[in-house]
Amino acid sequence: AKKFEEKIRKKLGRFNDVPIIFVSVLNKQRIFKAIETALDVYERRKQKFKTSELNDYMLEVIQKVPPPTYRGKYVQIKYVTQITKYYPAFAFFCNYPDQVKANYKGYLENQLRKKYNLKGVPISIYFRKK
Repeated sequence: AKKFEEKIRKKLGRFNDVPIIFVSVLNKQRIFKAIETALDVYERRKQKFKTSELNDYMLEVIQKVPPPTYRGKYVQIKYVTQITKYYPAFAFFCNYPDQVKANYKGYLENQLRKKYNLKGVPISIYFRKK
């Protein structure tokens, strides 16, 4: 089962934090676990975060690992807020929103997932001009 799970996670690529549960309908194993896990992810998806709390955490994260420079100028992220959506979406306000690289966006997404227990929850991150 471990090798099969690794194979699945490899195919999922960047989305490797989704819960994987092996069920057996024939043996009636882990069927309720799959439903419980789906409901758990659904509840985590509905979370709302205070802007002040997001900024306290994320600006510290950004200060430790700043975004790459753009043409010798620093990309400065001033603040972050949660956008009202059916799933967690965050707007990062900065001076060069189009120049934030995908790998840095992934880094920010991973930090949010780790801090707020968003395993398996879709997240969107947007960069906007301050």
